[in-house]
Amino acid sequence: MRAWVVAEPGPMASGPLELVERDVPEPGPGEVLVRVEACGVCRTDLHLAEGDLAPRRPRTTPGHQVVGRIERRGEGAGEGTGEGTGQRVGVAWLRSTCGTCRYCRRGMENLCPASTYTGWDTDGGYAEYLLARADYVYPLPGDVPAERLAPLLCAGIIGYRALARCDLPPGGRLGIYGFGASAHLTAQAAIAQGAVVHAVTRSAASRALALELGAASAGDLPPEPLDSAILFAPVGDLVPPALEALDRGGTLAVAGIHLTDVPALNYERHLFQERTLRSVTANTRADGRAYLELALTHPPRVTTALYSFESAGQALADLAAGQVNGAAVLVMS
Repeated sequence: MRAWVVAEPGPMASGPLELVERDVPEPGPGEVLVRVEACGVCRTDLHLAEGDLAPRRPRTTPGHQVVGRIERRGEGAGEGTGEGTGQRVGVAWLRSTCGTCRYCRRGMENLCPASTYTGWDTDGGYAEYLLARADYVYPLPGDVPAERLAPLLCAGIIGYRALARCDLPPGGRLGIYGFGASAHLTAQAAIAQGAVVHAVTRSAASRALALELGAASAGDLPPEPLDSAILFAPVGDLVPPALEALDRGGTLAVAGIHLTDVPALNYERHLFQERTLRSVTANTRADGRAYLELALTHPPRVTTALYSFESAGQALADLAAGQVNGAAVLVMS
């Protein structure tokens, strides 16, 4: 099978990805072999390729927004996903947890110290096939285009968790910093709940998209104090102004596995009046199921930039250059 690997992490101009031939893997106990139809391109993949996110194993295949069909099942891998092959499923970022630690026991499996992740601890979806734990995949409908479903599996799910973490009150004013794949889906979910959304982004195309999707404003600064905010851009310099733009009692949630260093905060300007700064760490399977049920019942507008499988490097380079409007998706021929 063909698979992209991170051969030597570095700037995209250095060509960190390499296309290789590998044997199709065999599913072990509890695993399924998934034939990939499409895979979303996430900023986390870019962080891994460029070395901002330290590799956990050499020559890893990135990708964790995978839509595909079950080709084979390992021993004991039928429960919860249907017994047959050919079933369409989604493979997301969270690959496994221990199930026994205090975090797992209290429903916080995203904080499990033994958690593993697709496309980081194990090979992901920038390949023709991948292995996944049967109890961590999500059943998906077979009649929706794969490229529309792929962004839901990380951009959608992590945005859903970030929206919960920012404590947006009913009818509240939400600021969204950065307006890429996850942000454009999260904005729609918030607007559907009655929120007033202000997008903060430098990109003219992203500003236009935000306004098309119903944002009240799109510019360099929110025009009014915010009840809540989500930082999607991995830029620590944005944390102080985002906190300062909050109203009293507001919460800023930082969504993303990587963030550049945060400058020094001034207590009175940035945190006083009970402003809160929160991180968002992965997601639970319950988050994934809840968001996918919502998104499949009330489908959001998914804005995609499609790339052939052979163009994975170009997709990441375009993402790095801020030239992707919406979500980039690799589509298998």
